[in-house]
Amino acid sequence: MNPFLILGLAIGAEVTATLALKAADGLTKPGPTLIVILGYGTALWLMSTSMDMLPIGVVYAIWAGVGMVGAALGGAWLYGESLNATLLTGIAVVAVGVTILAVGQGHH
Repeated sequence: MNPFLILGLAIGAEVTATLALKAADGLTKPGPTLIVILGYGTALWLMSTSMDMLPIGVVYAIWAGVGMVGAALGGAWLYGESLNATLLTGIAVVAVGVTILAVGQGHH
């Protein structure tokens, strides 16, 4: 299977878990808490699988960058959190950094 697809699935599970973490209200709500546990467990398993085929630096840069963007956009969409110009600029800078790292390691 394509390691970038596996990594994408890992990031999707991680972002889902992170968004559910807020809804879990200190892990006091069983439904969202179960999503948190399953999401993070799945995310880590898939991330480790992608590391069998890709360099750690590339995996982690993509994981952190895309995960941050997903969490920020998901927080705005689900919880009405702010997406101001400064935050959007930071997202753009991270995206550029991830691209540079991936290209530098020969993966694009």
